[in-house]
Amino acid sequence: MCWSRPKTDNNLLNFFNLKILFFIIFLFFVRSVESQERKIIEIKKAGSFDKNEDLNPGANILKKNDDTRVHLFHEGMNIYSDYALFFKQKNSFKATGNVVVKQGDSITLISKILDYNGNDRKIIAKGNVDFSNKETNLKTEILYHDRNKKEFFFEDWGVIKDSLTTISSEEGKYFQNESKYKFQKNVLIENPDYTIDSDELDYYTKTEHAFFYGPTKIIGKDYKIYCEKGFYDTVDKKGFFNKNSRIHYDKRIIEGDSLTFDDKKKFALGIDNIIITDTINNTIIKGNYAEVFKSLDSAMITKKSYAIKVIDKDSLFIKADSLFAIGPPNERKIKGRFNVKIFKNNMSGRSDKILIDEKSGITKLLRNKLSSRQTQIMTEKEITKINPIIWIANNQMTGDEIHITRDLKTNNLDSLKILNNAFVIEKDTLGQNNFNQIKGITLLGKFLNNNLNKVQLIQNTQMVYYLYDDQTKKLIGIDKAICSSIVMDIKNNAIREITFYTDPEGEVSPEKDLDENLKILNGFDWRINEKINDKSKIFDN
Repeated sequence: MCWSRPKTDNNLLNFFNLKILFFIIFLFFVRSVESQERKIIEIKKAGSFDKNEDLNPGANILKKNDDTRVHLFHEGMNIYSDYALFFKQKNSFKATGNVVVKQGDSITLISKILDYNGNDRKIIAKGNVDFSNKETNLKTEILYHDRNKKEFFFEDWGVIKDSLTTISSEEGKYFQNESKYKFQKNVLIENPDYTIDSDELDYYTKTEHAFFYGPTKIIGKDYKIYCEKGFYDTVDKKGFFNKNSRIHYDKRIIEGDSLTFDDKKKFALGIDNIIITDTINNTIIKGNYAEVFKSLDSAMITKKSYAIKVIDKDSLFIKADSLFAIGPPNERKIKGRFNVKIFKNNMSGRSDKILIDEKSGITKLLRNKLSSRQTQIMTEKEITKINPIIWIANNQMTGDEIHITRDLKTNNLDSLKILNNAFVIEKDTLGQNNFNQIKGITLLGKFLNNNLNKVQLIQNTQMVYYLYDDQTKKLIGIDKAICSSIVMDIKNNAIREITFYTDPEGEVSPEKDLDENLKILNGFDWRINEKINDKSKIFDN
């Protein structure tokens, strides 16, 4: 039997040798690339050269003379100064005295002192720093510049200027590739037409667009804007704002989730949770879409739109599919269209349209105009069913038009007028299906302390009224009457006394002697299901 030594695996050895060789070549290549990338700073000119290893070890001391300033160069950047310490081994220098840096034909940097490292290509400029490009000029005390990232930043106040605009902030960063400044802390933009005060914003020098990322105020000649996020075009003076945004616009305050503003067109648009406050007329209009035209003194609000009008410390709520506020503050009109509803304490109503005239103090509830054919074929009841309606306490009142007037001095309700087909219905509190009714061509009413106090119906008046014994509360009979005019005195929202004028005709009949159809006047329609008993119900269909 013969024993022999195991043979080495030549293939395995060759593999490891190749890996080692490849690694050595790779290291050589990396170092070669690094040496190529890390170009040494060049000394172009100097008035004098010197060394002082005791004071400045490893440094070449470069000074200017009467004819020549110190001139250093590194990768497209020229540096001029009165004095410089150049550290060749570290590939860095410290320049002082009227330092000027030029990169290409667009960037100039001036400072008292400048530190530069050629390996990481980073600059620190100190003392009266002045940085300029084609769009803007920046002044600060200390400026940091990363040439690799093409970024500049300051941490202790800076001021940027272009032809018309000045921007200042505590901290700022300039991104050369994007021509963008990022400002933080106490940012202020000043322009002859506006000022912007912000916690944080981005400013693009080529487009002059500003983007806000914190609490921001914009103040123009006739407007003020607040937002916590948004955009503003400082050239065209228009912007988009969201997050707690509002615009103070000629005695109007516009608030909403998203607001668009155009100062040149004098226009603002709002989307979602819009609130427009009229500070002159104590009116608030809300909705989910709004357009405001300042030059026309008008605003349109739709999508769940409603208004709140303060009357004698009480609020009148007005709901409509679309609301319009038109005219200057002292002559403003509020118009509502489609599915109009109103509500305040002791009063509510519905109509197709509403018109509130701030100058006259008149609120009109209106019906859509009937065609000539509708006028011919519709019954009185059908007309009553579609006519504007108001409820004052338990009294239902309808007519072609309803006018409610407030006293301009006291802001209290003053008078009521119903034009054409005036019809008043009061549910009898003692009888289950009994209704007191009075109708005529026109109704005139007066308010006392915001409560209806007196009502007069004029022309072709008719009445059905249930009479009860004051003591026993038993029904005496039904009073049916016709005359030229009827006056009702109202107390505690109930009819207390009725007076007939000019040739009244009528009689009191026992209830059993009257047919059911004689107990109601022509055109009677009890619309109690439409009554609004709570302000939240104005949004119910």
